[in-house]
Amino acid sequence: MYYLLKLFPEITIKSRSVRRHMTRCLTANVRNTLKPLDARIGVREAWDLLRVTLPEPAAPGLAEEVEARLSRLPGIQEVQEVREVDFSTLEEIAESVVPRWRERIAGRRFRVSAKRRGSHAFTSADMERHLGAALLAAAPDARVDLNRPEVDVTVEVAEGRLRLIDRRLPGLGGYPLGLQGQAMALISGGYDSPVAAWRMIRRGIKTHFLFFNLGGPEHERGVREVTHHLWQRYSLSHRVNFISVPFEPVVGEILRQVPDGMMGVVLKRMMVRAASRIARRHRVPALVTGDAIAQVSSQTLTNLALIDDASELPLLRPLLTEDKQAIIAQAREIDTARFAESMPEYCGVISRRPNTRARRDQVAEAEAGFDFTVLDAAIEAAEVTRSDRLADPEPAPRPDAALAEAGAGDAVSVIDIRAPAEREAAPLRLAAGRCLEIPFYELQQRAPELPDDRRYFLYCDQGVMSRMQALHLHDRGLTHFGVYQAS
Repeated sequence: MYYLLKLFPEITIKSRSVRRHMTRCLTANVRNTLKPLDARIGVREAWDLLRVTLPEPAAPGLAEEVEARLSRLPGIQEVQEVREVDFSTLEEIAESVVPRWRERIAGRRFRVSAKRRGSHAFTSADMERHLGAALLAAAPDARVDLNRPEVDVTVEVAEGRLRLIDRRLPGLGGYPLGLQGQAMALISGGYDSPVAAWRMIRRGIKTHFLFFNLGGPEHERGVREVTHHLWQRYSLSHRVNFISVPFEPVVGEILRQVPDGMMGVVLKRMMVRAASRIARRHRVPALVTGDAIAQVSSQTLTNLALIDDASELPLLRPLLTEDKQAIIAQAREIDTARFAESMPEYCGVISRRPNTRARRDQVAEAEAGFDFTVLDAAIEAAEVTRSDRLADPEPAPRPDAALAEAGAGDAVSVIDIRAPAEREAAPLRLAAGRCLEIPFYELQQRAPELPDDRRYFLYCDQGVMSRMQALHLHDRGLTHFGVYQAS
């Protein structure tokens, strides 16, 4: 038993030299992917397919893991499990073929398609006629249809061997990974960005991952998990980088300096500015995002154009015209939806009245007071992890990531920083103590007015915005603020 790997059809229509280059690239990727399982696995290329041979005897479970990896490798259209048997006559071929196809053609239209290599006493047409008659005798309710068959009975012989396909497994399709260069995908851990990255991988692009941390260690842990899943499952043949950028200080500067309606667009512009510089540093020529037109306020066509202006590199958006439900469905197919479903929504900024059609002069005015040394510092603090190390134990959290939990005592107040509509929908109930209501977008301005002989603990639904706001207040010297963790 061995496996035949059929090439993605778009590869087969390329010129002879391009096709040979693609096939060689795919062969190398197959070897890189399977070698860690067993160095004795054989991979041999031919003009229109690849052949993978397992060692004898094979370790338990090896065949199943080989099949799983091959079916997810870009560039492979179909994985065929093949067995060869000896024959000397057409009757012996029929004895092997008829039992395998009798039930599949019952009550259906079929034809026999024969391929033959080598010298035989019969032609391909002879083999098709003989097998067709034998199949009709075994399944009388079937009928032959050469033009529009429901079942195509494929038979292949090479010299004195009959090749029988026991199973056909669908492949991923696409182009061999690494063939189309590199890109850097901005990944957040939701539904969209992993699907966008996967689509680039499938088209043969070696895709690195860039993460802007808005929610501390928990946020990064979740995104590292989905990134490791994508790499291990779909691009195991190549090592790539996962780059984490601490972006909370940038968000804090936006909250302090940028008008409410422009926060979302400015945040995205800061991200692509940073992404461009980081990608250039790593010699990656393009960026990838999970943007889809009109999905959120920053993704209107007008705002996307303004975001593009901030990038030094081309921004690729493979999901641009997709519906949200189609994106979620594909996330389920590639098994990244479960990560998105368990990950809180980490929003950097939430505008009360976001501007969906911002103008360039408004953006320039909004960014005029921004301290770009904060962005520079975030870029310099970026940390790189190789893809094969993403599952390693994580480093200890940064010192500023650990904030005090709410303690007992009379000199303590809880501040609900949610927007008024959120507070009304789910009021915060405290067993004791006083609760203040200050929306997050007013907190930085009003915090210095609060008496400093008390401790204040910030509350929001997920704890993400509370943590960011507390960190920004600490940076300003207001160290009597912490994060309230409801029991």
